[in-house]
Amino acid sequence: MKETVTAVLTEAAKVLGVSPHAEVGVVFADDVYIRELNRDYRGIDSATDVLSFALEEGEEPSVQGGPAEALLGDIVISLETAERQAAEFGHGLEREVAYLTIHGMLHLVGYDHEEEADKAAMRRQEEKILAALGIGREDK
Repeated sequence: MKETVTAVLTEAAKVLGVSPHAEVGVVFADDVYIRELNRDYRGIDSATDVLSFALEEGEEPSVQGGPAEALLGDIVISLETAERQAAEFGHGLEREVAYLTIHGMLHLVGYDHEEEADKAAMRRQEEKILAALGIGREDK
């Protein structure tokens, strides 16, 4: 899983114009822990698949073309939820973790999905990065 996450973050940085020397922390959690984080930081008392914590909230886009050694923040992925979603979508856990890592990275650099246009832009970037990695929906 470590190799997958590293490859995904490296490719995402390339596609997004973020320095390959930027740092991102990735934490694998269970549903109990991610539920606590979701409740404490977002006011939503339920488990979720992925959470992102940007180091400089509100200033994420500055990392694109910014300093060579930016500290972007952390991505927390619930492996329990990822396993359920992988089964639901009919692909493997590794593919689901790759997608969630990309989704989290996009949040760290300023993407969101509050509005339909923003959601569509984020989805295009997710698909672009997955394609660059050679990962399709059917991949295990």
